[in-house]
Amino acid sequence: MQKVYLDNAATTQVREEVIQRMQQALAQHYGNPSSTHSFGRSAKTAVEQARKTIAKTLNAQPSEIIFTSGGTEADNMILRCAVRDLGVETIITSKIEHHAVLYTAEELEKEYNINVWYVDLDEFGSPSLAHLEELLKKDDSKKLVSLMHVNNEIGNITDIVAVGELCKENNALFHSDTVQSIGHYPWDAQAIHIDFMTAAAHKFHGPKGVGFAFIRKNSGLKPLIVGGSQERGFRAGTEPFHNIVGLEEAFMRAYEHLEEETKTVKELKKYFVDQILKEVPGAKCNGLSGDLEKSTYTLANIRLPFDKQKGLMLLFHLDMKGIACSKGSACQSGSNQGSHVLNEILSGEELEKPSLRFSFSKYNTKEEIDYVVEVLKEFANS
Repeated sequence: MQKVYLDNAATTQVREEVIQRMQQALAQHYGNPSSTHSFGRSAKTAVEQARKTIAKTLNAQPSEIIFTSGGTEADNMILRCAVRDLGVETIITSKIEHHAVLYTAEELEKEYNINVWYVDLDEFGSPSLAHLEELLKKDDSKKLVSLMHVNNEIGNITDIVAVGELCKENNALFHSDTVQSIGHYPWDAQAIHIDFMTAAAHKFHGPKGVGFAFIRKNSGLKPLIVGGSQERGFRAGTEPFHNIVGLEEAFMRAYEHLEEETKTVKELKKYFVDQILKEVPGAKCNGLSGDLEKSTYTLANIRLPFDKQKGLMLLFHLDMKGIACSKGSACQSGSNQGSHVLNEILSGEELEKPSLRFSFSKYNTKEEIDYVVEVLKEFANS
């Protein structure tokens, strides 16, 4: 049976060079980076080199990069510490953020009695900058805006340069979950008024269980996890050295090959969208995912013209044909509530139709796309 992996927004295949680098680290550099002997020093040197590599590419300072277990921890850490340490009284976000942001904001609302306000969305799921400005000017409370750069379900790209300018004009802090865009888009932390960003290595062909937070210098944040002096005292716990060098390797190669791999994946997405809309009449793109300029080139969220009963069998059918994709995000796969993102932007009638997220990488081929489209076409006609 042919196997086709089109769930790269959930996680990506690890590059072979990353695996080799991690194996070498595990075999040869097993010292604790906090130890003062030569084994520890060699590991510590590699951790700091990884930090410098990331900082240089993002046009940030090494001290602004904090390694974490991934995007969820980084989002939690930033939002919690901003309320606890910086006196944030109001979080402004949207209802289609990742749950790492939404659930954290809800918990902080209960724990600290802060305000949580939601920016209006247009029919495609993009936040209204006019409404954001209105919320920023609503009162004099200390505010943190948290809006993701690329939505993980529908792929919409938020104009974070414009959001940053609004935050700057209104003395608000700005955090962006950039998990779906770091490693896929060029970055310049000095060109954007942004205080905090988050990333996860497994979204750009690195290992799971490691990511980083960008925290602007002199932010005033204090540690959330205490117990040691690791990460310049900001995050206690022995550094997962093999994961950190794996992250560095994946990060370097993502940016080294960014232009060519972007071109390859963008062409695959365009071909997929064109073919699916042509071969399955009635299929539609959710959000802006059919727009190659206003959505990420890495994913398409497709609403298919099947009734509810037939839709229930769709993912099972695709899995039986060796095709991996998602109904909403992978984080939602165990939920019967459906996608919180699609619930915000689709009508009740549209929600009755099954929607699937197909996400692409450099490892996919045009032949795989043809196979997936043919399987969906056959299912539509069965």
